[in-house]
Amino acid sequence: MEILKLTALELGEKIKSKEISCRQAVEEYLKAIDENDSVINAYITVLRDEALARADEVQAMIDRGELADSPLAGVPVAIKDNMCTKGVLTSAASNILNNFKPPYDATVVEKVKAAGGIIIGKVNMDEFAMGGSTETSHYGVTANPWDTKRVPGGSSGGSAAAVASGMAPYSLGSDTGGSIRQPAAFTGLTGIKPTYGSVSRYGLLAYASSLDQIGPVAHDIKDAAAALSMISGTDKRDSTSVIGYSADKSAAIKPGKNNAFDFTDCFADEADPCAKIRGMKIGIPANYYGDGLDPEIKEAIFKAIDMLKAGGAVIEEFDMPIIDYAVPAYYIIACAEASSNLSRYDGIKYGRRTKEANDLIETYYKSRSEGFGAEVKRRIMLGSFVLSSGYFDAYYKKALQVRGLIKKAFDEAYEKYDAILSPVSPTVAYEIGGQIADPIAMYMADIYTVSVNLAGLPAVSVPCGFSKSGMPVGMQFIGDSFQEEKIIKMASAYQAMTDYHTKRPGIFGNAEKGGDN
Repeated sequence: MEILKLTALELGEKIKSKEISCRQAVEEYLKAIDENDSVINAYITVLRDEALARADEVQAMIDRGELADSPLAGVPVAIKDNMCTKGVLTSAASNILNNFKPPYDATVVEKVKAAGGIIIGKVNMDEFAMGGSTETSHYGVTANPWDTKRVPGGSSGGSAAAVASGMAPYSLGSDTGGSIRQPAAFTGLTGIKPTYGSVSRYGLLAYASSLDQIGPVAHDIKDAAAALSMISGTDKRDSTSVIGYSADKSAAIKPGKNNAFDFTDCFADEADPCAKIRGMKIGIPANYYGDGLDPEIKEAIFKAIDMLKAGGAVIEEFDMPIIDYAVPAYYIIACAEASSNLSRYDGIKYGRRTKEANDLIETYYKSRSEGFGAEVKRRIMLGSFVLSSGYFDAYYKKALQVRGLIKKAFDEAYEKYDAILSPVSPTVAYEIGGQIADPIAMYMADIYTVSVNLAGLPAVSVPCGFSKSGMPVGMQFIGDSFQEEKIIKMASAYQAMTDYHTKRPGIFGNAEKGGDN
């Protein structure tokens, strides 16, 4: 039996049935890390001894009949390095936090542990989640397992690369402007950005607090949904954590412990894969499919649209012109919040402190100059500028107004449609170094993803084909607030009709690699 070819849920089932032990699963993934990570560089910290000890602990709990209602008990998981893990380096891939070991766990880490999860390591990312390629990390560039000369996307590139290369069965990432969905698309995986507030941000090292959201990256929608169910729910330590009920929307979050998501009835039946989406209306924004979108991506998505139509979904085109302003509005708001959030890293309270300073001001200046990378400095300066006196109204206030208009446009769309279908990225994964020297090009690559964060909506990225060069292509279903069930039903129906999510890159050993559309 090849453990690495099992999905996370399949592995969990075999652990429960005693076909595989927790220790065997952990040892197999540690072996894969030893073999592959020198090439991929997905991990910042590998918790070898801790994971093995935890495996024995979880195995004992399973043997006692505990954790019976936890489908991912005993399954290893990789955690993005911006989520606090007690006593373990949590650096956000930044030199300024190269010695920071939190005294507490993030809420999502607590939930993973409570469910019997085994954290196998902390994975690489763009520094403070600022980047779209995992090239700005203090710990070096992460490679795409499908082609190690290309990027895996960002900022959760390590989360995606670890899963795609068989070094973790699933992972947790964070999404501020597409940072779960774009890496998932670049590496042939499934990634969910949940509704803002549905997953606690307590213990997440903040980039832009009104945009950040934690979510899963996995091989298929069932694994991703199981992970989201595990980490979702209200948290009194996060003031933005909310319950997903409203007067005009039926219970999107089903009653359960801590109001966590329950996706039990969302998955497609083998006999009739499209039964749960038949009659659902999907909107296609016409302006998303014009100039700038790689023709191969457009072709792959329109093939998917034809399949959904054939399955009984109702597909309609519509216009959403306000989205053209999403990228500038996003970067003004995100950078403004970043300049505020990152002011806490001053070389005094925790983290790296310069050894060259002679007074307090010099300590601030040199600690931050030495600790932050170029992209983080760029965004702090931009954020400080748009918040400064004389420019606040001209930039930041207008960006907030545009954000309101974008949310209004989505609200109007969801009066007609159950979901919106769009590309994730205008291109497939590009070569390492291909955009890092051109920040504007890097920022514009987020054109299809940032509006979702501005509006606080859920979205799921699924693989929908391969380019002629053999690189994965992704598309995303975007839902209304707390309507994760609908987009998961659509993703499940699509994956029941296709096998793109089952493909694995060549680095995965003898696994099958994808080809053309």
